[in-house]
Amino acid sequence: MKYRRLGNSGLKVSEISLGSWLTYGKTVEDNTAEKTIHKAYELGINFFDSANVYERGEGERVMAGALKEYPRESYVITTKAFWPMGEGPNNRGLSRKHVIEQANASLKRMNLDYVDIFYCHRYDPETPVEETLRAIDDLIRQGKILYAGVSEWSAAQIEEAVRVADKFLLDRIVVNQPVYNMLNRYIEKEVIPVSSNHGIGQVVFSPLAQGILTGKYKGNTIPEDSRASNAEINNFMKGMLTETTFTKVEQLEKIAKELEITLPSLALAWILRQSNVSSALIGASRPSQVEENVKAVEIELTSEVIEKIEGILA
Repeated sequence: MKYRRLGNSGLKVSEISLGSWLTYGKTVEDNTAEKTIHKAYELGINFFDSANVYERGEGERVMAGALKEYPRESYVITTKAFWPMGEGPNNRGLSRKHVIEQANASLKRMNLDYVDIFYCHRYDPETPVEETLRAIDDLIRQGKILYAGVSEWSAAQIEEAVRVADKFLLDRIVVNQPVYNMLNRYIEKEVIPVSSNHGIGQVVFSPLAQGILTGKYKGNTIPEDSRASNAEINNFMKGMLTETTFTKVEQLEKIAKELEITLPSLALAWILRQSNVSSALIGASRPSQVEENVKAVEIELTSEVIEKIEGILA
């Protein structure tokens, strides 16, 4: 495994990280989830991602429980807040009340004294950024959170967070967690340049485009055991399975075969070519998937290969 700094912070995280979205506490039984997490740790992954909203805390519980046997200083674990956790008007968003209550609730579920990173899971237009950042700053000073982050914030929103933090001498955010893969590159235009300028690293999710960049979907064929066939978790894939996408994937597979690597390895290595990316966040439902994905850290794509890929993606 290889490690990178999280933005300009001193925290070192594995280039491949493991998440619990749509898997642990939901579609993967606990025993298999634990084996997968253990395999990730054995292979050098030290970065584990969760959120309060992942099955109303079940994702947090399973992930933290599996890591409990390892020294706390040996891994980095995260959680988040923003999405509804109840029916009440204050059970959502980034108000001081919700942020502090959810941070404490997450720590209780995970049986931890602190989380390494706490993310604002989305931008909240109804709460002043100062209020949110002050709440997180207080939690940092209490030792309950070590670093602050955001997820899927725009370049302008990231700029606002940096400006507010500097004005009031609050802890700056050090990481953004956006979607990023060969089929969704929106962060390249504005988010990465702004983040680089402010020392903020990207921890990107859906690096394999919900499994599309594994090559498992061909034509109109959807495997019965795939994410796309599961009505509970395939909402994020609707509209992605098109002829244009299939054509691109087929061409990318040819490049992978020429390099004698798998398509997932190619897709992950392509992401890791970005210096502003601190880690690529994978989802895995079994240990073998982790074993395959970590191989990407050893692959360095030449400028010629990257140029070929650009031609296909364009």
